[in-house]
Amino acid sequence: MSKALQPAMMLVPGQNLEAYMHTVNSVAVLTAEEERALTERLFYEGDVDAARQLVLAHLRFVVHVAKSYSGYGLARADLIQEGNVGLMKAVKRFDPSVGVRLVSFAVHWIKAEIHEFVLRNWRVVKIATTKAQRKLFFNLRSRKKRLGWMNTEEINAIAKDLGVPVKDVREMEGRLAAHDAAFDGPMDSDEESSAIHTPAYYLEDKDVNPATLYESNNTQESHSAQLHGALSDLDHRSRDILSQRWLADKKATLHELADKYGVSAERIRQLEQNAMKKIRLAITES
Repeated sequence: MSKALQPAMMLVPGQNLEAYMHTVNSVAVLTAEEERALTERLFYEGDVDAARQLVLAHLRFVVHVAKSYSGYGLARADLIQEGNVGLMKAVKRFDPSVGVRLVSFAVHWIKAEIHEFVLRNWRVVKIATTKAQRKLFFNLRSRKKRLGWMNTEEINAIAKDLGVPVKDVREMEGRLAAHDAAFDGPMDSDEESSAIHTPAYYLEDKDVNPATLYESNNTQESHSAQLHGALSDLDHRSRDILSQRWLADKKATLHELADKYGVSAERIRQLEQNAMKKIRLAITES
């Protein structure tokens, strides 16, 4: 295992990816007996050195898995790094008593970490959130038989094979065909003709600006304060009549209020009119 003891900087995928791949490929592959002995030392004794040897021996497998995700336009070094995180999680959780090789268990953890990384970084807007969408995202490209849009027969076949609704297949195909666009357009573009095609141009609301919104909100708050002040100056009966006639969800009738206060409906109408005059006068003077 002497070749496994490489300088730490050579075991981190960076700019010199070829050197990293050469280093991990030089680490000896563990036999089934060696792997079992190391996993038992880690699982039952918490041997950190055993964990290190298990990780080193499987770094080449992470490189192999990461290669299959090269079509998403992300740096292979980043994909490998995320896969290494999944490998370390798998080594930590592996139970040697299950009777399988570590690689069979680790592949799921490695792919899970790479999947999360791809989904986080492939687009500015998150493209897949549900389980069905994630399944489609990573399978739709490989299932398509040609570059153009799929026909109904192809869509139905993919939906059946993956066990997802047809509408989800259509939606994901559209998402994969779309592209991110800068809201303000290219920073180095000086042409006005190209600027009018950016979202900042055609999504602009010219009718609303911060100054207008502030003025409108301030006016509403001022009118509300004036109304409450004018209402507080009324006597209890007049204030209640206005509230019941104008502000309540279920407005009271003149006869209902007349019965409540023991007066005629005409008297209630007069009190309402007098109260409204006082309200208008108070608001006008303020």
